Amino acid sequence: LVELDSGEWALISLAVAIVLSAEAMNSALEFLADHTAPEWHDSVQKAKDLAAGSVLLAAVGALVVGLLVFIPHF
Repeated sequence: LVELDSGEWALISLAVAIVLSAEAMNSALEFLADHTAPEWHDSVQKAKDLAAGSVLLAAVGALVVGLLVFIPHF
């Protein structure tokens, strides 16, 4: 079992919160885009792709934080 100090817990918690926030914003944008433009539109698709990309970037950032926090404990 890994013992984390309060700073490490804060970093992990912040990383998780950022990923969840990015996912919520992505979902909100997709729902709004689907409601306002139900037919396929190139610019709407680009906006959806960018929002999904931001979730991916947040997840990669969280992975880096996780590696930086957990690797020294092993």
